[in-house]
Amino acid sequence: MRWLAVSALAVPLLQVPAGAAVVQEHAQRPYPVQVQPGQTLRQALQSATPIVVDGRRFHGYTRWNVRWDYRWWREASGRCAITEVNTRLTSEVQLPELRGATPQQQATFDRYLRALSQHEQGHVQVGRDAAQAIDQGIARLPAAADCATLERNADALGRRRLQEHVEREKQYDRDTGHGTAQGARLD
Repeated sequence: MRWLAVSALAVPLLQVPAGAAVVQEHAQRPYPVQVQPGQTLRQALQSATPIVVDGRRFHGYTRWNVRWDYRWWREASGRCAITEVNTRLTSEVQLPELRGATPQQQATFDRYLRALSQHEQGHVQVGRDAAQAIDQGIARLPAAADCATLERNADALGRRRLQEHVEREKQYDRDTGHGTAQGARLD
């Protein structure tokens, strides 16, 4: 699962070669799962998860957000070129934290959590890839006839790359069965 957002801003700057680097910020946000006596692990997870998407309950969730801005230089001729790109990726993974389980439930949960965490890290990687593609793509844009055109080109490229990665992420969930093919399942 994922969530994303985007924003862009252009700022003029002195002419220097375009540089690109993504700043990343990542957070883990656990939610408590208390196993009640006589309750299965699946029942405990299903009742405790705060994650509901399109009416379906999930035990793990990843949100990522890519924001970018850039600076450009206007030549005497009026042509504009990108001189700096600043891209920021923020991601957050929400996973269960088990309490009150039997030793057998804890062992099963630990295996499940490793696989679920691996799946959610795949979502984080899609966000990283999106941020890199946007950052590098904007940095490599050719100069434009004017700055308004350059800004339109840069923002359009960012939105295109973002949409490509949103689609890639949807395919990732389809391919993995939301992590079940990676072992994130309770038998």
